[in-house]
Amino acid sequence: MSYEDMKKQLQDEMKKWKEGPLAKTLARAPERREEFTTSSEYVVNPVYTPLDIDEEKYMEELGLPGQYPYTRGVYPTMYRGRFWTMRQYAGMADAAESNKRYRYLLDQGQTGLSVAFDLPTQIGYDSDHSLSNGEVGKVGVAIDTLADMELLFDSIPLDKVSTSMTINAPAAVLLAMYIAVAEKQGVGVDKISGTIQNDVLKEYIARGTYIYPPEQSMRLITDIFEYCSQNIPKWNTISISGYHIREAGSTAAQEVAFTLADAIAYVEAAIESGLEIDQFASRLSFFFNSHLNFIEEVAKFRAARRLWAKIVKERFHAKKENSMRLRFHTQTGGSTLTAQQPDNNIVRVTMQALAAVLGGTQSLHTNSKDEALALPTEESVRIALRTQQIIAHESGVADTADPLAGSYYVEALTDQIEAEAMEYIEKIDELGGAVKAIELGYIQQEIADSAYKYQMGVESGENIVVGVNKFQVEEESPRNLLRIDDIVETRQVERLNKVKENRDNEAVKKALDNLRSAAEGTENLMPFILEAVKAYATLGEISDVMRDVFGEYKPAEIL
Repeated sequence: MSYEDMKKQLQDEMKKWKEGPLAKTLARAPERREEFTTSSEYVVNPVYTPLDIDEEKYMEELGLPGQYPYTRGVYPTMYRGRFWTMRQYAGMADAAESNKRYRYLLDQGQTGLSVAFDLPTQIGYDSDHSLSNGEVGKVGVAIDTLADMELLFDSIPLDKVSTSMTINAPAAVLLAMYIAVAEKQGVGVDKISGTIQNDVLKEYIARGTYIYPPEQSMRLITDIFEYCSQNIPKWNTISISGYHIREAGSTAAQEVAFTLADAIAYVEAAIESGLEIDQFASRLSFFFNSHLNFIEEVAKFRAARRLWAKIVKERFHAKKENSMRLRFHTQTGGSTLTAQQPDNNIVRVTMQALAAVLGGTQSLHTNSKDEALALPTEESVRIALRTQQIIAHESGVADTADPLAGSYYVEALTDQIEAEAMEYIEKIDELGGAVKAIELGYIQQEIADSAYKYQMGVESGENIVVGVNKFQVEEESPRNLLRIDDIVETRQVERLNKVKENRDNEAVKKALDNLRSAAEGTENLMPFILEAVKAYATLGEISDVMRDVFGEYKPAEIL
């Protein structure tokens, strides 16, 4: 029987099924709702069959693991070779306290570090700045100088552990500090591995920890691309983030589209600066969210991988396979955690982590159950890490590549998300690219509309959140939460003042003057930032030099 004959036979059988068994069942007992949709409002059919996908395009659209277009994974063996990196995001108070937490997590079986910085550090202010008051060490670790970074990684060999740093506007400064610490440990820069987030465009879109205007921010990013391509071959120079876009309220397709649109802008800027696509593309990495609509999330990851491979090959004419592989880190959905009945968050996180693994993630952070209330305790962090370890060692899902491939629902949804994401990218291209779309407020407005629609669904009861708008219980006030004492700020400022007293201030002034001259010109800024860092210039001093030269970004009002 030919393929067309089989399709015709299946169409006839589907017609009989809908008019017969399905119709009779619905007449006796209606379905729970008039229409089923995913979180992103894709209509969900009662059943999926080969009619919902184009099986003749199997090799073109799916292929095999480790082969273009990488729908089924970026490596042939996937987790049969090694598990994803279990990289718990952590950082609190000062460098000494965070170092204790990192060493605890490594002792518990974590396989990579992920650094959370406090808000002043994220926006380039020292702990003694007036705007830092009350924020030092509260949502991450406070880092003012190289001395803090040395303490943060004390007794942690940087040639043995890879490190991810969630830092954006001052990414060049924190990367320089990391390089300097490695050198002090006697570790060559060719031996260190890790990632800096370094994705400023999503800060303008969804998060807000920007410093400089887009043009100057893009210069810093491409300077990092160039410097690392020549000096730090194992370093991922950017983690292009859809996570925060999803946290702000986007749909799954918007998360893919706006993330890849930002990636296109970074690639174009790098090429314009003189780099070749195959010179840097393999060191681009991505960062996605994992939400609660399980199958949609699996399909989202697969769609993003396939779409990026096509963009890099067809739009940018990359030749190397490594350039086309979308490698990504995943974090479970922080915005899905509830302060009500926080133990339920363990279940939410487990489902989200499993979706990320089934979607082929390269590294994973699992949120802790109490993060809707405070920074996580050691106990809740351990449960979050154990969640990953149980999935890896006990579930069996890591024993074959892309185990949900061939599910008619998964494949149909993968196709739908890819198609909608591509429509968004084409619209952004029409507007002049991601930077222009951000300046016009287009991306921000699309996310805001999506977030508003979802929240209206929660308030109406259409979108059920267990423990929040249904299945509530009387609860006592939470106990044993982790709180950061205000003494941390006092201690950090004292440490900063001591560094300033003991450093060679003439060397600091010379390094900052050299940085200013370079910023006013066109030279790559990384060597000058590294010089300033090694002289123990502070994060704020280095950032202020560039603030003076570049100016600060003022967002357009979005109504």
